[in-house]
Amino acid sequence: MKQIEVAAPIRGQSTRDRILDAAEELFSKQGVNGTSLREITATAGVNLAAVNYHYQSKDALLRAVIARRVGPVNERRIARLDEIERAFAPQPPPLAPIFEALVLPVLEMRATAPHFVPLMGRIYVEPGELVESLIHEHMAPVARRFLPALQRVLPHLTFTDLLWRLHFTVGAMAHIMAGAAVIRAVGHGETDPTDAEAVRRQLIPFLVAGFMAPAPKEAS
Repeated sequence: MKQIEVAAPIRGQSTRDRILDAAEELFSKQGVNGTSLREITATAGVNLAAVNYHYQSKDALLRAVIARRVGPVNERRIARLDEIERAFAPQPPPLAPIFEALVLPVLEMRATAPHFVPLMGRIYVEPGELVESLIHEHMAPVARRFLPALQRVLPHLTFTDLLWRLHFTVGAMAHIMAGAAVIRAVGHGETDPTDAEAVRRQLIPFLVAGFMAPAPKEAS
């Protein structure tokens, strides 16, 4: 089996942060199912009792890894949307800044948490009850905030239409996070999925065009 190289623990980190950092990096590189608690403890430089004390199980550890990063990202998403709506009030804002509020906090996270972005890509495409629970826990509050904003801009679409298109948006973001190797291979060096500004320039017009598409016709 190929040895996975991981970063050494940072001196002065708390035990909790060392465990979270090690789990985040290993989950990103090997997948959640492919990573054992013993590998995490070895990488973090702690014993198994420390992991059991703080998190009790690998599922609980994964929840903590996700919450540490996604909580602040979602706060920034909603804060940006609040600011955008205030700037354009009383009219609804254009679609592009709404999608920038939704997408940019995720793209910007690569600079401070490079292992978490591909981990989230894995999370979105790996089935399982725990993953579904995590996505619902962290995505539902964002959807509840962004869907009414989209409804104001796109009154020709039903709530169901918007749900589908938001689902496709999440899929596009998951592919960006998890599919870096694919676009590198296809692009022959012409594309860099780690370039947040390049991704923004391509992704935002794509999302705007998708949401601006006519409502689907009813089946006859």
